[in-house]
Amino acid sequence: MKILFRPCLLLTCCLSELLASAAPAPKWIWHPNNGQAATNGEVRLFRKEFEFSGGMRNAVLAAAADNSAEVFLNEALVLTARSYEKAASADVKAQIRQGVNVLTVRGTNDGGPAGFILRLEINQPRNKVTTLVSDESWLSGMEPEPTKWQDAGWSPTAGWVGAQDVKKTGGDVWGDVFKAPRATAADQLTVLPGFKVELLRSAEAGEGSWICMTTDNKGRLIISPQRDDQPLLRVTLARDGKVKSIEPIRAPVHQAMGLCYAHDSLYVNGHGPNGTGLYRLIDANHNDRFETNEVHFLKKIGGEGEHGYHAVVEGPDGMMYVMNGNHTKVPDGVTKDSPHRNYGEDLFLPRQWDANGHAVGILAPGGYVVRTDPAGKKWELMLAGFRNSYDFDFNADGEMFTFDSDMEWDWGLPWYRPTRIIHCVTGGEYGWRSGSSNEPEYYADTLPATVNIGLGSPTGVKFGTKSKFPEKYRKALFAMDWSYGRIVAVHLAPRGASYAGNFENFVKGKPLNVSDLEFGKDGAMYFITGGRGTQSGLYRVTYAGGEKKSPTESAASRAALKSVDRAAREARTLRHQLEAYHGKKNPVAIGIAWPHLDSPDRFIRHAARIAIESQDVALWKSRALAEANPQAGLTALLALARCGGRETQNELLLALGKFTHEMLTDDQKLEKLRVIELSCARQGKPEPTLARLIAGRLDEVYPSTNERFNHELSQLLVFLDGPDVVTKTLGLLDRAQTQEEQIHYIFQLRNVKSGWTLAQRQKYFNWFTQIKQAGKGEVTYPAGAPYNIWTNQTRASKTHPPQLVQWFKDVGRDYGDGSSFTKYLINIRKDAVAKLTTTDRTALRPLLEERIDAPAWKPTMERKFVKEWTVADIAPLLDTVAKGRDFKSGKAAFNDTQCIACHKFGNEGGSVGPELTGVSSKYSRRDILESLLEPSKVISDQFQNSIIVKKDGDDVSGRITDENAERIIVLPNMLAPEVTVEIPIAEIAKREPSKISAMPAGLLNNLDAEEILDLIAYLEAAGKPGAANFKGDKPQAKRVRNSAE
Repeated sequence: MKILFRPCLLLTCCLSELLASAAPAPKWIWHPNNGQAATNGEVRLFRKEFEFSGGMRNAVLAAAADNSAEVFLNEALVLTARSYEKAASADVKAQIRQGVNVLTVRGTNDGGPAGFILRLEINQPRNKVTTLVSDESWLSGMEPEPTKWQDAGWSPTAGWVGAQDVKKTGGDVWGDVFKAPRATAADQLTVLPGFKVELLRSAEAGEGSWICMTTDNKGRLIISPQRDDQPLLRVTLARDGKVKSIEPIRAPVHQAMGLCYAHDSLYVNGHGPNGTGLYRLIDANHNDRFETNEVHFLKKIGGEGEHGYHAVVEGPDGMMYVMNGNHTKVPDGVTKDSPHRNYGEDLFLPRQWDANGHAVGILAPGGYVVRTDPAGKKWELMLAGFRNSYDFDFNADGEMFTFDSDMEWDWGLPWYRPTRIIHCVTGGEYGWRSGSSNEPEYYADTLPATVNIGLGSPTGVKFGTKSKFPEKYRKALFAMDWSYGRIVAVHLAPRGASYAGNFENFVKGKPLNVSDLEFGKDGAMYFITGGRGTQSGLYRVTYAGGEKKSPTESAASRAALKSVDRAAREARTLRHQLEAYHGKKNPVAIGIAWPHLDSPDRFIRHAARIAIESQDVALWKSRALAEANPQAGLTALLALARCGGRETQNELLLALGKFTHEMLTDDQKLEKLRVIELSCARQGKPEPTLARLIAGRLDEVYPSTNERFNHELSQLLVFLDGPDVVTKTLGLLDRAQTQEEQIHYIFQLRNVKSGWTLAQRQKYFNWFTQIKQAGKGEVTYPAGAPYNIWTNQTRASKTHPPQLVQWFKDVGRDYGDGSSFTKYLINIRKDAVAKLTTTDRTALRPLLEERIDAPAWKPTMERKFVKEWTVADIAPLLDTVAKGRDFKSGKAAFNDTQCIACHKFGNEGGSVGPELTGVSSKYSRRDILESLLEPSKVISDQFQNSIIVKKDGDDVSGRITDENAERIIVLPNMLAPEVTVEIPIAEIAKREPSKISAMPAGLLNNLDAEEILDLIAYLEAAGKPGAANFKGDKPQAKRVRNSAE
């Protein structure tokens, strides 16, 4: 490259000299001030001119300041530094010109020492790095700003002098602000015996927080950061698996949550020049760049954020499969003969939307998978019913699996479903519905999970097929849990046409915010961490032990295994043959599929039913009504309930009568009830005579000794106005053993308007009565609703299903109800009150008006303003969080800063913001500190408010809690849920996500530094006083600057 000198007066930087020697060290500089100390509020100007020519891969500028500095490059503001502890950084490649460039800085001091420090690194071809730093060669001046002082060639006016090295004046009080952040060290991770984990590289300034990864045709890793202003990265690995180089990829696509290299192309599900969607990037001239004419937009995807567009994977058939989350609409242009098409909400009783406003108005199909050809010409909807699966993969048999998410706000509620490993089959329905309407996996029109994992936030998944791991792990599915910092190995075994399995923790750390994984050409696992602005790292997992020999098996055992495998292959082949008819009009399918409607294999029955549902109802309706085999008949009538019109309802329900309760297995009894439910949901309430007949038959078997029967019978009898449903359901409420079961009956009874005695009404509403006294000495929190129900302070049982409790133990935390639990109970009670007659309302007035207010929030002590804290103030002290902290101080700080008003922590707290009990599994101490002090820096879309702009110019900001075709309901203040705003859809001009967090800044300004550190320790320890954070001696702390300095 060519570097030119300009006259010394301009103090131009000679970059060529820097290439021949070690990179110079940046210095803290400030204006000399004629030998006087810097004063509060003073502003100083700085300037540096340099020339540049040649190639450039990227350019990163980093700067820190005491107290702030605005950095301009060629008159464009490129960075604002507000920290003297850690440098801020920006990618400035787009601002650097060929020829003369000008760096200018406007620095401001807020008292005490003053200074700023800067480093510009330009990465050039052939691994050359050019560096420019702050030093005495910079010019410095005072306000007012001279005219054109940021222009190239400007001549300094009077008063401009050389900058001063602050260290020489005794003012150097800062540490290494350019110290590269590091991901969690490998020796802090736990891995299965025989395996080895290495941290290959931590993301550096300007490289972003990494959320997605794939490998290209040369074995290089391609990584996507989370932000639109950060490019995709290409990582070249050396033969030993270490990072050889990392460079930005020249491509107009960003923020990919799906990456796949296939068909000599890079497929990207992300943001690009045509908006959000699937892009195909073809490097036609093989120069490792993707020019505009090499970027092809295949399909617009209508969904954003963490529940939006997701993975793209090449299938064993050479087709491209795309997975999207439940906030993503099915794209336009999907073919009418898609395998998954006959979906619906299938509700016959009113739902409640999530009480905190999540996924309000989101309807079926939920998260889904679509398939397209490599050119993106034909699109098919393959399967659906996920909440928010992020990734998926195919095993050696060519079968697809995913890891679906739970709704953690539903802990303790009867509709909670855990994170699940799911076998994804053509036409599959997996039952997610918004709010209270999740479909249990025993519903015959859905398919069950293969393995329930428990709590977590699913991210990347990958089979170990390409690994050099022992055979057991080559066959395993590796699934990542972002929330609890683990990669689990799921071991699957064929079971009929599907699979069964179990899992174990493979890698675990704290924090270990795992986001994606791949297997390299060397057979090693490579995985990345990142997301929500957290620190990223690239790790490598290899197997260092010997191949374990399987126990010697007898000939009979080997023969049995071969027989099972052969039977499983045959079952999968049959399932695939039936799936070939899904969505396709071919009357031959009826005859082929019908014999399999009574298969003992649920996956084969499902495949057969979908094949029949794909044909015109008139061709198979009579056969369905006449079918005498119980299992085949129930499956056929299930199809008719889903596909037949209102005119088929009477015949359908009467045909069910031939399958009496006594002749059916338990699963078949549930299927019969489901047929009635689907008929009611899709075809409407039966005519009165038939409704009474059905209600009478159901009443004969209600209640049952089977909890699942009772769950379905209670709903049907409420819908069909069963005469004894109130009495019998209240009896079940008394006998219910778990909180979840009790709430199920309370939830259903809220819909019953008549048939109550006054005593029964009193019993129902008494269930909601609080314990009147809080535990003595316990911190309380602000009242959040007109009727305050505290978690586990109703008459509900404190017992939970054993499996749910185990899931909490698996991730090392105590049980706690979800964030929406309390508000759901409030809304259930409101619904029940709305069903009361005027007479009942009058009679129950004392009970209905009884209000046990939570004690008013009180701080544990009187606190005064200490300082407007910054991350820079506390970050140097974070190592002292590890031990010797004060538990009582941390707990008091959690109360006094009102964290407990908005955040669930253990089994206490509000539900406005994220649940914090497991926060240390995914966030580092610095991440936690930044979230406390800079709440708007990163906002999860789960907790993001919306700004509704009306056509008259007014706007309303808040959480959308309900929506239909006519209006939306907005909750402006989450701490006052009784105050809502209704806005007609016709009056809305636009809506957009708010960039301001609902959490206000400055909440920690009444704490001193030690109390802030105690608070972080309290969070890291999940509120457990016996944690290591509260043992031992406190490490020696660094000096903290307070507001007086």
